[in-house]
Amino acid sequence: MTLLALVLVIAFSTNSLLGAASPAPEQVVDTNGKKVRSGVNYYIVPASNPYAGIAVTVSKINQTCPLNVVAGDYSNGPLPLHFLPVNEKKDVIRVNTDLNIHFTEMGDECPESPVWMLKDYDPSSDAETLVTLGGELGNPGKETLMDWFKIEKHEDAYKLFYCPNVYYESYGCSDIGISEDAFGNKRLALTNVPYKVRFQPA
Repeated sequence: MTLLALVLVIAFSTNSLLGAASPAPEQVVDTNGKKVRSGVNYYIVPASNPYAGIAVTVSKINQTCPLNVVAGDYSNGPLPLHFLPVNEKKDVIRVNTDLNIHFTEMGDECPESPVWMLKDYDPSSDAETLVTLGGELGNPGKETLMDWFKIEKHEDAYKLFYCPNVYYESYGCSDIGISEDAFGNKRLALTNVPYKVRFQPA
């Protein structure tokens, strides 16, 4: 009996230590200091000046579809969006967790879905990879690898990050930053310099 009791004590102690070593990721908070939640409208705004009237929206670069995801004060204005975690039963958005990002108030200018995705991403290539629309909501797996993003802490704010864990194969990781073209379009793309952002309730 004494030996059995000792074994049980060690087992419970080990489980406690393992639980303490992997706490739930930190909750993301909005510009009001409240928890960012799934299914609630937000704007993604620059952390340096979240109330400047600038937010992530879309633009029809070169008059072609799909729409590019851009940062700036464009004529069609900022667009509210939702975050949907890979576990759809979870209500609170947490850092370093796979999620879909999708605009909730889109027109019919282009036929693609409003879900963010990477355009023609090839991790073995040095070609620029832009964030566009046309992804699939939910359905985590190999076929939707380009549709999953993460929010991570960055200094005193946040950054968007691409590093999907929805499939067992590694598919490369990268910050999402700003790629400005010759016409001043500030497109979201995989870059070495992250776009420092906050999340403002819409």
